[in-house]
Amino acid sequence: MDHFTKLGEALKTYMDSTQIETIHQAFLMGEKAHQGQSRRTGEPYITHPVAVAEILAGMRMDPESIAAALLHDVIEDTGVDKQTISHKFGKQVAELVDGVSKLTQIQFESRAEAQAENLRKMILAMAKDLRVIIVKLADRLHNMRTLSALPPSKRKRIALETLEIYAPIANRLGMHNFRVEFEELGFAALYPLRSRILVASVRKARGNRKEIMSVIRKALRSCLGQPGMPNCKISGREKHIYSIYKKMRNKTIPFSEIMDVYAFRIVVDSTDSCYRVLGAVHNLYKPMMERFKDYIAIPKANGYQSLHTTLFGPYGVPIEIQIRTEEMEAMANKGIASHWVYKTDENSSNMSHIRAQEWLKGLVEMQQSAGSSLEFMENVKIDLFPDEVYVFTPKGNILELPSGSSVVDFAYTIHTDVGNQCVAAKINRRLVPLSSQLINGQTVEIITSVGAQPNPAWLNFVVTGKARSAIKHYLKKQRSSESIILGKRLLERALGTLSLSLADLVPDNVKAVLKESNCKTFDDLFEAMGLGSLSPLMVARRLAFAVREVEEEEEQEKREATATLSKKPLLIKGTEGMVVGFANCCRPIPGDVVIGIFDAGRGIKVHMEQCKEVDMLRHTDKCIYLSWEENVCGEFEVDLDVTALNEKGLLANLAMAVASAQANIESINVARHENQDSLISLTISVKNRDHLAKVMRRLRTLRGVDKIVRKK
Repeated sequence: MDHFTKLGEALKTYMDSTQIETIHQAFLMGEKAHQGQSRRTGEPYITHPVAVAEILAGMRMDPESIAAALLHDVIEDTGVDKQTISHKFGKQVAELVDGVSKLTQIQFESRAEAQAENLRKMILAMAKDLRVIIVKLADRLHNMRTLSALPPSKRKRIALETLEIYAPIANRLGMHNFRVEFEELGFAALYPLRSRILVASVRKARGNRKEIMSVIRKALRSCLGQPGMPNCKISGREKHIYSIYKKMRNKTIPFSEIMDVYAFRIVVDSTDSCYRVLGAVHNLYKPMMERFKDYIAIPKANGYQSLHTTLFGPYGVPIEIQIRTEEMEAMANKGIASHWVYKTDENSSNMSHIRAQEWLKGLVEMQQSAGSSLEFMENVKIDLFPDEVYVFTPKGNILELPSGSSVVDFAYTIHTDVGNQCVAAKINRRLVPLSSQLINGQTVEIITSVGAQPNPAWLNFVVTGKARSAIKHYLKKQRSSESIILGKRLLERALGTLSLSLADLVPDNVKAVLKESNCKTFDDLFEAMGLGSLSPLMVARRLAFAVREVEEEEEQEKREATATLSKKPLLIKGTEGMVVGFANCCRPIPGDVVIGIFDAGRGIKVHMEQCKEVDMLRHTDKCIYLSWEENVCGEFEVDLDVTALNEKGLLANLAMAVASAQANIESINVARHENQDSLISLTISVKNRDHLAKVMRRLRTLRGVDKIVRKK
């Protein structure tokens, strides 16, 4: 049987004989490479690449894409390499095949990591050539159509992956037909019983709806058939099973309420006609104004354009109507693929294609700052939100963001540097908190400051993948820089106990210690010490002496060095950043006698000297002696317990007393105590012990205050 015949017939409708012959040669190479291989269905393996090519031919894709579809598994599953494909069919086809191929040669720790790295590779290939994702989606579509041949566990895993990744990507690229089929097939494989019940319910409901559908269609035809109205096609719009299921689950509404809505689509010849038809249907039935969406003036992120309106129809039933042009209809169904259907030149003005390129550019920026492929995959999933909010820049440009985005997301959408230096924001000319969520139609202005930096707390409310990735990348970079500075100070201090400095070190000893510590450079060694992963004392001894000598004298030197270091504490000023943190158990402040504990991977945790948490580690190399610098700036939190008579205005008086001492209350908790007393637990911000003493003196002057104790 010649598997190429049907594909060849489809190609004849839009390609010349030379192009078809090239594709036939690709088929012959694929057939030979897959010789002896078969699918789970029992068919020869070549039937799968041919089926993928037929899907693409139905979309009128270009010859390179069809050839790549026929060869998309040869690198992964056969002995044919990329160079062979490039030599015979050109670099473009080879790059497409390579972009679709999985990373089979690399061993990953888990399936999730392998999946994430394959997605990362595919998206980077997509950024170079969008056809990679179209071939991949066609490949996944045929696999979903033949999913029944797989065992149940594998079937469900592939279905879940399709619903979580490939269906949203198809949606993001405007490929509606692909998205719908992915969702229907994925839902049926993942939840077969739910799918069967919903299919039966929809079939039953469809019979009961015929009469009302006929009445509405007749009224629309009569209205739009008036003289002077444009020619239009009216069709009923079926709700898809998975969209019904999602709506029932997300909005917790019964099936009957969803099927009460009657949907129609009206396709016209021009954008001007869209608005004329809109006026006519609004004149026919009263519109629900809050349910009107103009996606022609403001297209969706995937380039989708249409007018959406909901009307009060006969008998009070809601009617959903979409109005669009034929070109908009093609783009809504094919998305970026319509770029190759209508125009194959790179300067095409196809909206879906342009939006897809912009989205991919953002993904490439995101992957550059992502720490791992798993983190990148999570950011991509976040970025595939189906709902958008549209806001304006002060210059009137429109930006689309995922629903629930904050002003910080907006700042990072403009540019990573704008996000990093964001200090305040205005919505409609009024100052708002950075955590404020955006609403359609708002004008947003970002206020930046040179030297400002991202706040880790932003991760609690940003929703876009780009913002989350950029914040994490900046904090990671900042933490690394701070760790290197701290590690260098710690090593210089430890070497000082041996009467040495960094300049005195022997190169051979340095190389040996770097190798032993799995560090490539001195900065890596400093960073490991700054994060508490390596002991500065141990590193200093190994840098100073040969390994054998260290082992002989290790205990004696350790005792001597520890004693020396206790006399020469490390100076801290409270602004070292993320590598020097303050313990919540005792909350030390400037003026307290303090001691540090190395917390592996996190740096130094500062405790009060008498804190019970440090007793077990006091005489080990995990402990480091600290002292405050003379000019410490910033504010530090401290806990107070105030016992006072419970009377009206007590909390107001406490707040006023704290404020009058130029301190700030961070949190407050009130509990009933013995008799009429209340125990008030305060967390306040102060500059040092003198400032704390001033606050406590003010509190003691209040009527009813019996006792004030600092918690340690």
